[in-house]
Amino acid sequence: MSSLSGSSTAAPTAPGRLPLIGHGHQLARRPLDFLDSLRHQGSVVRILIGPTSAYVVTDPAVTRRVLVTEVDAFAKGGKIIDALRVFFGDGLATIADGDLHMKHRRLMQPMFNKAHIATRGDVMIEHVRAATAAWTPGTPRETYEDMNDLTLSTFLVALFGSGLPSHVEEEFTSLMPAIMRGTIRQTILPGWVTKLPLPANRAHERHVARLRVLIDQAIDHHRAQLAVAAPGAAAPPAGCPAHNGVGRTSEQAPGSGLFSTLLTADDPETGPLSHQQLQDEAITLLTGAIETTGTTLAWALYEISRNPRIEQRLHEELSTACGDRPLTQEDLPSLPYMRSVLKETMRMYGPAWLVTRTTTRPVTLDGYPIPEGADVVYSPYVHQHDPEVYADPAAFDPDRWEPERAKDLNRASFLAFGDGRRKCIGEEFAWTELLIILATVLQRWRLTLTSAPPRPQAIVTVKPDKLSMTPHPRTA
Repeated sequence: MSSLSGSSTAAPTAPGRLPLIGHGHQLARRPLDFLDSLRHQGSVVRILIGPTSAYVVTDPAVTRRVLVTEVDAFAKGGKIIDALRVFFGDGLATIADGDLHMKHRRLMQPMFNKAHIATRGDVMIEHVRAATAAWTPGTPRETYEDMNDLTLSTFLVALFGSGLPSHVEEEFTSLMPAIMRGTIRQTILPGWVTKLPLPANRAHERHVARLRVLIDQAIDHHRAQLAVAAPGAAAPPAGCPAHNGVGRTSEQAPGSGLFSTLLTADDPETGPLSHQQLQDEAITLLTGAIETTGTTLAWALYEISRNPRIEQRLHEELSTACGDRPLTQEDLPSLPYMRSVLKETMRMYGPAWLVTRTTTRPVTLDGYPIPEGADVVYSPYVHQHDPEVYADPAAFDPDRWEPERAKDLNRASFLAFGDGRRKCIGEEFAWTELLIILATVLQRWRLTLTSAPPRPQAIVTVKPDKLSMTPHPRTA
């Protein structure tokens, strides 16, 4: 593999490592500052997690080689993927590259067809309107928790249909943060520590086991709904994928959901997905939906509250699109400025801050040799704050995504949904859910900051450490 530039010399090692734990203490205490500081060390920088070397890529052009142009040399893997696999299993986000990954992606693709997602749009809007109508004017709310709860409940309605037992939703909400904290702990600590029978390790195992029980209950609920709805099922809408031997969907009955695509998927060679595979994919979908979408919405509401001009433009756009009536699925394409606000939020705050790959053979990146089996790390957060790409990267500026300005941005520097053949399959759904929730909230409420300005905190996503906001009824 040829290098981008320079001669083949060892990658510089980041300063500040300690015996036994390497740079683990810096990743645990100040992960974002630490990774951002590596930009000044070089385009590829060696760090140690325990005794194990990992190579952090700080240049977006080099990261694009890892994800797109020379992807065969960089398999989905590394410590964070190994930790995620503990509760994801072999879902689409963690399954190894190759034919099995392509099969799963092919089976799941119809679920995220734009027309298929649209069949759930108005149901999602109705759910969000009902949930946010219950807010009490003038009473502060924990906005980050609100947005994660709302994102989860909305996604559950879209995925499994209405009527899911309330305890299932409630336990999902309480379990997921604990599981995420356990996953990050397993990522940054040496492997031998995570294998010890420590209370934290045992608690993580219990949480993962309980999550799979809840997933089973949700799948059983959805099967029952499909069985009831089957006799009167309507014909597929125009543009919605029909059964073709790879995946099958139909017009969604009022109580059904997107997960019917996987329940009815049938691969010509291997048949339908197994029970284990259905579990793994459901967990993967839920985790991706909750962490990234909820975090983005919380940060967006914070930025809107501190930028009156942005808030006014959003209200004007909503009024033009909807008038005095509630939002509908058909209104979403008429909200381009809101989409820019959300995209700028993703740029500013991640959502992911650490992603890993594993080399499948000895490689050379930008002149630095990396051995086979090594972890290669990149940070969307660091790339999306690169001052050589984004003018004044610390400023929240949705206008940077206007077509004329955006065309000059380096495509490889925005990685909110990844890139290459492992790019997030649910991007279209994520945009739909983000627009639905933000637009529905802004139609009814103005939120003002109650707590101190939040600080970014790297868990799985870059979340606010504390965000309390007070809702006020929106007036014309």
